[in-house]
Amino acid sequence: QVQLVESGGGLVQPGGSLRLSCSASGFSFRYYDMSWYRQSEERERERVATMSPGGRTNYADSMEGRFTISRDNGKNTVYLQMNSLKPEDTAVYFCKAKAGFNEYWGQGTQVTVSS
Repeated sequence: QVQLVESGGGLVQPGGSLRLSCSASGFSFRYYDMSWYRQSEERERERVATMSPGGRTNYADSMEGRFTISRDNGKNTVYLQMNSLKPEDTAVYFCKAKAGFNEYWGQGTQVTVSS
């Protein structure tokens, strides 16, 4: 059974940091592109960052420099380090695994940036 379970969300003040985790099981994690997406009431779901199986990264323009994606293939986990958070970063953050025609999504974790 494929599972992607996000964790690490919560309430943080503007300028603060959070580290999200996405733990995967039920598929060959090391061969999949892993991505983070986010969705809010104001915005449609948008891609935040992607990391290839080989470690190549790609970020949405507005997130590069503040957010860092990483993965640990030994732990079947992908991370998103978020720094200098802004109120507009408030969203539900999802992880996605993709390889070929196979695509899996997690249930999301809420991140709220507010004073």
